[in-house]
Amino acid sequence: MLVRFLGTAAAIAISTWLIPGIALTDAEPQNKVLAILAVAVIFGLVNAIVKPLFQFAAAPLILLTLGLFLMVINGLLLLLTSWVAEQLGLGWHVDGWWSAFWGALVVSIVSFLLNAFVRKGDEQR
Repeated sequence: MLVRFLGTAAAIAISTWLIPGIALTDAEPQNKVLAILAVAVIFGLVNAIVKPLFQFAAAPLILLTLGLFLMVINGLLLLLTSWVAEQLGLGWHVDGWWSAFWGALVVSIVSFLLNAFVRKGDEQR
């Protein structure tokens, strides 16, 4: 679980580095690391609590678009994460919809690649 969390944090950090509309405003490197870890916690909570509700409500659209609407949901969740991070004063911000969309795409790809190398608990035995 810790490795997956660190993978999500790395995915958010890479998204922050690659996407121009996603920014971390703190200048201190140690504060940047702590902010990215805090954003990863927020993102994990948002994904655990809000994402299933969005998926249930948007199930017909997800089926109709063959799953592509999940990228819209992921972008909205990244915007929600940005809003919560701003309310907590973390200094991590997503500028708009397209930044959130591309950021969600990067987070999804990086998380997939990193988690592909992490074994599940059942497979380790």
